[in-house]
Amino acid sequence: QVQLVEAGGGLVQAGGSLRLSCAASGSTSRLNAIGWARQAPGKQREFVAAINSGGNTNYADSVKGRFAISRDNAKKTVYLQMSRLRPEDTAVYYCRGVATVGHDYWGQGTQVTVSS
Repeated sequence: QVQLVEAGGGLVQAGGSLRLSCAASGSTSRLNAIGWARQAPGKQREFVAAINSGGNTNYADSVKGRFAISRDNAKKTVYLQMSRLRPEDTAVYYCRGVATVGHDYWGQGTQVTVSS
């Protein structure tokens, strides 16, 4: 099993920044990528960003140039640095562990609220 624990959400004004973290534990060798997804009220969960074991990154168009994903292998932690936040970035942000085989893993989520 893999456990993912997010931290760093909160309330921020538009234009501000936040950094989310996702700490992985357990059988992390099962994962070939870790990423972030978000879900706003009344909307479907959507992809935000991901980083794979080779360090390659991928971003949703809506966050390119504003968000940056990185990883600290020694700490088994993935970060999402969010800058120039907008009210439409308001959502619950979930860490997702993409498994090489079998099902993916999800964290419990952390709320990000951007006020206008």
